[in-house]
Amino acid sequence: MTVNRKLTIQLWTAFILSMSGMVLLIMGFWVPPVGEIHNSVLIAYGEVCTFAGGLFGIDYTYKYKKHKNTINNNSNGQTNP
Repeated sequence: MTVNRKLTIQLWTAFILSMSGMVLLIMGFWVPPVGEIHNSVLIAYGEVCTFAGGLFGIDYTYKYKKHKNTINNNSNGQTNP
């Protein structure tokens, strides 16, 4: 698997985790307690997903910059340390 493919998968995972976390946070305000899932469970899970998505996004940014610098250095004839 290439580095670009891994970065793309990581970016989409971060996006999906962040969006699902935000959706669950919003749903926590509107879902009546029917006895199956309490609002606090939805909110806690939403916060965890949002945090995990944020971490994936931060990690993606640093890996992308490193990969981009590696490509630029190799195209200029420099060796990668």
